[in-house]
Amino acid sequence: MTAIDQPSAVTAAARREPVREARTDAVTPAPAPAAGATVASAARPGQRRGLVFWIVRYLPAEIAGTAVMVLGGLLATMWTDVAPVIALVALLGEIVGFYAVLAVANFVEQSRVARTRTRAAARTGVLLVAEFGAAEVLDTFLIRPAALMLGLWLVPDPLWGMLAGKVAADVVFYAIAAGAFTVTAKSGLRDRRRSADAPEVAS
Repeated sequence: MTAIDQPSAVTAAARREPVREARTDAVTPAPAPAAGATVASAARPGQRRGLVFWIVRYLPAEIAGTAVMVLGGLLATMWTDVAPVIALVALLGEIVGFYAVLAVANFVEQSRVARTRTRAAARTGVLLVAEFGAAEVLDTFLIRPAALMLGLWLVPDPLWGMLAGKVAADVVFYAIAAGAFTVTAKSGLRDRRRSADAPEVAS
């Protein structure tokens, strides 16, 4: 190589170096998303829930409420023969058994979110009212009486008429409760993280 060719060779090598750097930058993999972002995107509050979810959520409470209702009614018959008193005791037993299971389930759920047990208990009460308040009011004063009367009117046998009315009322009750549950989940009230309880950090 002559002295004249040496500068041109150096210039060509210098021109190739930016191209190599550009190719290196082009194949550099993008940084992986943070674990928190992945979890947040996977657990979207607006995701659709299937029938199995609602059965798992409400069936244990329904079984417990029915069991305590029967037990309370049988115990009441040992003390009195007055039908309204027995019915009232059975009704109270059903309410206690039903909401006791739901309260425990909500408290376990909220204990993972709230900072203290006191906050978890308070959030549990708020969520129970938000989920079942409207359903209970409509069910007690409108839906269930109307469904029972309609069942007795349409079905000749009184027993099957009452059962049909109860099933219809239960379907409407759980539909309203499920809708309220979805609202609390989408609004962030149900799964609000510790950031809601922690003090704000100045930016």
